[in-house]
Amino acid sequence: MMLFATTVFLSAFLLFQIQPIVAKMILPWFGGASSVWSICLVFFQAELLLGYAYVHWLHERLAPQRQMLVHGALLLLSLATLPVVANPAWKDVAQAHPSLSVLAVLATTVGAPYLLLSTTGPLMQAWYARSAAMASGGVQPYRLYALSNLASMLALLSYPVLVEPFMAVADQGLGWSAGYAVFVLSCLGTAAMTWRRGRTQPDSGSADTDPGPPPGWRECLLWVGLAATASVLLLSITRHLTQDVAPVPFLWVLPLSIYLLSFILCFDAPRYYVRPLFLTALPLAFLALDHVMNSGADVPVLITLLCVSLFVFCMVCHGELVRRKPPVRHLTLFYLMLSVGGAMGGMLVGLVAPALFNAYYELPLGLFACAALLLVVLWSPLQRHWRVLLLIALLAYGARLVEISLSYVQGYRAVMRNFYSQLRVEDSVDEKLGPVRAMLHGRINHGEQALAPAHRRQPTAYYCERSGIARALRSLPQDRPLKLGVVGLGTGTLSVYARAGDEMRVYEINDQVLALARREFSYLADSPARIVPLLGDGRLVLEREAPQGFDLLAMDAFSGDSIPTHLLTIEAVRAYLRHLRPDGLLAVHITNRYLDLQPVMASAAAATGKVALAYDLDPADDDLYCRHSVWVLFVSPQQAARLPAGLADGAVLAVKPGFKPWTDTFSNLLTILK
Repeated sequence: MMLFATTVFLSAFLLFQIQPIVAKMILPWFGGASSVWSICLVFFQAELLLGYAYVHWLHERLAPQRQMLVHGALLLLSLATLPVVANPAWKDVAQAHPSLSVLAVLATTVGAPYLLLSTTGPLMQAWYARSAAMASGGVQPYRLYALSNLASMLALLSYPVLVEPFMAVADQGLGWSAGYAVFVLSCLGTAAMTWRRGRTQPDSGSADTDPGPPPGWRECLLWVGLAATASVLLLSITRHLTQDVAPVPFLWVLPLSIYLLSFILCFDAPRYYVRPLFLTALPLAFLALDHVMNSGADVPVLITLLCVSLFVFCMVCHGELVRRKPPVRHLTLFYLMLSVGGAMGGMLVGLVAPALFNAYYELPLGLFACAALLLVVLWSPLQRHWRVLLLIALLAYGARLVEISLSYVQGYRAVMRNFYSQLRVEDSVDEKLGPVRAMLHGRINHGEQALAPAHRRQPTAYYCERSGIARALRSLPQDRPLKLGVVGLGTGTLSVYARAGDEMRVYEINDQVLALARREFSYLADSPARIVPLLGDGRLVLEREAPQGFDLLAMDAFSGDSIPTHLLTIEAVRAYLRHLRPDGLLAVHITNRYLDLQPVMASAAAATGKVALAYDLDPADDDLYCRHSVWVLFVSPQQAARLPAGLADGAVLAVKPGFKPWTDTFSNLLTILK
């Protein structure tokens, strides 16, 4: 049993440790979008499906000894794909079809090792069920499934605490590759031991003593439905967290760890799924999600409500699955149906929804599916009056979810969604300014414009006349045309500061942002300057361009409320500085509710021989145009010594003792949480 357990534990640990590693590797190539993690989960779930289908085929078609020969050969061949390092060539084609590009780069980077790791859990259980240990009353193979989920959860939780803070991404990939080689040896050893047992102690057949009839198609559909619902809720809630807070590994692994914890508790022993308790908690979880979807919440409350609710949903879905699990003879079919459901749920959220929906309807769909499937599970033993009451409750809840879903789009001038985000344009009326139009990314304001003729050319929000970026722009020479660069368009507010004869190059990754800025806001059209929009990830485009000689380059790219980390590394800053005139300025917008990015800016400035000056604007409540903003200017020591009057009060950012600078291979958000 020990060798089986070791192999299963090691395979599951590696299976889930690679997920945040490879996601972090490729995140910068896709603009730091939170959707990258959703697509990664789709890929990993599809690989699990292929792996489980392969195991089911082996289990049904080949004798045990032939299974071991085939699997051993594939394991040895997979070693040729090591080490796990994503090919940087994908950066050049990633923007054309980002979803497909994420899948392709994952397939070429980790496809073969991940596929074989995904087969280990069910395959080891099948081999163990046929071994002499099972015949003599050994541990039930479903306990190995619980062990694999424990290892998976440990892998995920250890990453943001023990791996990410201390190892560069490249070193993480090399360390994982070494662990995979150890796994291959362990798996081959397990196969050899099972082979010897099969030759000396023929299979007693105890695992198949009473296999019972094969599960019917209705039962298989119910397995698929319960697994798909849990998967949809996992990805939808993860998307909610990573978009409204930050697309960081911690908020990737926390929901997935909760999802796996429910597997551990349900599969390790049925007693952990206390059915009356969780069925009572389920309506409370529905109410909690109703509050979050309708009203939002502060970050600690938001994370708590979403995670606790996800735990309840997953316990109900997985607990009901375990209550309906088949005899051991049919376990590979059971796992295959679970993986089909998981993959279907992942594809709905990661691939289908961004292409078909203009808003995040998948969360209400997942909630309704959870309620409906629970009614299906409970239906048979219920008395007639209970059936009627629960059916009425389900219809009422469905009506409420429809109301919430409609609120995502009703009352907005425009609602759009793609791989990068959901964008909404909202009109409101200010008592003093009159009509005001804002662009929202999720719940985050990405720029606004007062529409009255007296105010429409007035810069607002984070770019008002008193902001750090406005002061920097006003400090530039006024006796010649200027060349300006902006990474991140938003509503185009910064074009207000460009004069006739100036050129402003705007780098924007999302074509929908550019379309809305042109159609719904007038900043770009009103500007007398030459505006040159360029689609693509700002850093990647700048790295391919010849030096532009900018008088000022403004970094203003946000994904929700967070700045993609690859835009803040030392290598990124060096790429930006290459495009400046000798006396040019680099301005970085670091306003954030949850992260203190000043230590990141200070260390990057020190590494590039610059001085970082922070301009923190906290306007009065009655300020018509300004919102709280924090901008950081990178200047040379000579410029810092003779700052113009408009910039003289900038706070010099000192390097924080013990802070490790961010690079393309290392970043750690836990150290800068507010």
